[in-house]
Amino acid sequence: MNLEIITPDKKVFSGEVDVVTLPGTNGSFQILKDHAAIVSTLGKGTLAADKQEFTIDGGVVEVLNNKVLVLAEAVL
Repeated sequence: MNLEIITPDKKVFSGEVDVVTLPGTNGSFQILKDHAAIVSTLGKGTLAADKQEFTIDGGVVEVLNNKVLVLAEAVL
């Protein structure tokens, strides 16, 4: 599936990944291939995609048709 991480300043990451772990406001959760469509708020924490990790300062995630779009407040 395709993952894009975007901040107000720039595109931080764009590429194919197998699994994404996100810091939801009510706890972390994972997105796998063929996940149902979802929109969720994100808290401050670690976003892990395969073997890469990013620390984000909150935001929103949208999952639709194997595309994961993360709109992050900032990547620290």
